[in-house]
Amino acid sequence: MSASSHNIIRLRDVTVCYGRVAALRGLTVDIPCGSLTAVVGPNGAGKSTLLRAILGWLPLTAGEIRIGDAHPQHALPRLAYLPQRHVIDWDFPITVREVVEQGRYPAVRVFRRLGRHDHELVDRALAELDLTALADRQIHRLSGGQQQRVFLARALAQGADIFLLDEPLTGWTSSPPRS
Repeated sequence: MSASSHNIIRLRDVTVCYGRVAALRGLTVDIPCGSLTAVVGPNGAGKSTLLRAILGWLPLTAGEIRIGDAHPQHALPRLAYLPQRHVIDWDFPITVREVVEQGRYPAVRVFRRLGRHDHELVDRALAELDLTALADRQIHRLSGGQQQRVFLARALAQGADIFLLDEPLTGWTSSPPRS
């Protein structure tokens, strides 16, 4: 087995700029398969920028990112993203189940409905994160920790094997649900 097959995410001299300002500069890192890796730093250090670059949502100014042996665009089904809580519109009228079902959308053809297998995966993700009893509740009626679990369930339902969690512990001990 080659050395590269042990690394699931490889960044080589990655630079990402917003205009003329470099948010990431010359980043080289190998993240081993099966690892739990944390990116730690102060606000504005480029942590979210790094995740967005790995997802292929931001163009690289320089360098290369590989997921396994593929470019991020070819590896998207493998990647699941859990966004920061502040970027979610918590007042949008959507249920827990509907959020988790969104994880299946990449696997469903355009203008097609979710099939039986998709619904089974959604049900399994809801059960795994102890959300089954909350499936029909509006997302804004949940506690912060429950909301985070909903988005993790969405990532699980997607079937990805690489999870990119942006500020995953925010909200786990937040205020009670709104009435």
